[in-house]
Amino acid sequence: MPEKNQILWAPWRMEYLRSLQDDSPQPSCFLCDYAASPDRDRQNLVVWRTPACLAVLNRYPYTNGHLLIAPLRHLDSLSELGGAELAELAGMVRDSLDLVGPVVRADGFNVGMNFGRCAGAGLPDHLHAHVVPRWNGDTNFVPVLGGTRIIPQDLDELYAQLRRRAADLGLPRGGPVGSPEDGSRARE
Repeated sequence: MPEKNQILWAPWRMEYLRSLQDDSPQPSCFLCDYAASPDRDRQNLVVWRTPACLAVLNRYPYTNGHLLIAPLRHLDSLSELGGAELAELAGMVRDSLDLVGPVVRADGFNVGMNFGRCAGAGLPDHLHAHVVPRWNGDTNFVPVLGGTRIIPQDLDELYAQLRRRAADLGLPRGGPVGSPEDGSRARE
């Protein structure tokens, strides 16, 4: 039985809270920075990328295994995506369920997109989809009463597990479309 008045320690969260208070212009878009730096995928928690999109672990997750799926191009609306990009984005959302579900033993998922700050977009200028694992009974008193989420696993540990599973699933690492490095995955 846990002790009464336990402290939930999540020091990584303070960086995010401070960023919300920072009104100074941000030098760049972190998704664009990640897209332009495939050699830093490990540091940036990019789990996998395709020719037009990337999947990255959210540094400020709602739950364990929370992924962001984004186009490599800096776009703020779905209407700016070409048909192939939109299909690739949707395919990555689909594949992320196969990737994350078994690793974190999710019972279900929330998948969604927020457009504009008023709709909850923390990064309103670069569209991205949220893939949020869920578990039966995961809504408890802590987030409801305390406004606190409990993330039970270190991001580095989860990243390593997801990279192994991505390799097992044959998810592409990148490279030109149609090249051997592309690793395009056929679905039955």
